Amino acid sequence: MMALTSMLCVQIGLAISVGVSERVGAEGAAWLRLAWAGVLLVVIVRPRPKAFTGSSLGACVLLGVVTAAVTMLFMAAVERIPLGTASALEFLGPLGVAVLHGRGRLKWPALAAVGVVLLTQPWVGGVDPVGILFALGAAGCWALYIVLTQRVGDEVAGISGLAVSMPVAGLVATAVGGPSMLGQMTPELLLMGLGLAILLPVVPFTLEMLALRRLTTAAFGTLMSLEPAFALIIGLVVLHQVPDHWAVAGIGFVVAAGIGAARAGARSSPDTPQPPPTCYLERRSSVQQEESS
Repeated sequence: MMALTSMLCVQIGLAISVGVSERVGAEGAAWLRLAWAGVLLVVIVRPRPKAFTGSSLGACVLLGVVTAAVTMLFMAAVERIPLGTASALEFLGPLGVAVLHGRGRLKWPALAAVGVVLLTQPWVGGVDPVGILFALGAAGCWALYIVLTQRVGDEVAGISGLAVSMPVAGLVATAVGGPSMLGQMTPELLLMGLGLAILLPVVPFTLEMLALRRLTTAAFGTLMSLEPAFALIIGLVVLHQVPDHWAVAGIGFVVAAGIGAARAGARSSPDTPQPPPTCYLERRSSVQQEESS
């Protein structure tokens, strides 16, 4: 449920940010979201050094770099190739995670892959080699994001890890795209950026970290295949983009894959007490009978 809510927030945030992108470009909108998200999480969470080990702090920093990279690379890709093609290529990241960590459960990633192809229809439009490379780079970063988010969620209590990774992402985005955008900033744009940061990425990234404490990376990677379906629905409701029959069929495939992955991929909590073995119970029962006699 948390992963689904996260995807809904992402798609609503992307739909609302269309107006911001038209004024400052896709990279400018991404920079606004990441920079504000970093500030918000530091102020709200106020992470304490004692909550981190050297290893977990390094993972948080790396997660921040990857978060900025996946955002900026995807924006660069959609400037050169159609959004459907970029989305299909980027999904190779979580799909690869699902395949590598699925322990033989290849049917859900395969089913999701068919659905994503039908949804995004990558055969439509021209192909730019540089754009493809950017999208593949975003795919690799998205795969790393899933693995690192689960690790940080397991090693750092609460959402303190995000309070380190998001400021790092904001700093990286500022170094890459901030200088060229500062002259275009207005109080109105800054306020819009603050609102968008709450919707995307503060809320969804927090929910994803919590979800990855309960799901395997394989299940989560396949569950992310539902994101194109959410994009289709939000596009219809908010942007009035009517899907064709291929897209409707794709929704069916990815929903089936997402449900199957979620049912098969729940993580067993290490804190859950395990029942004693049967042989122990039988031995204890016999001892009690001897003592009573």
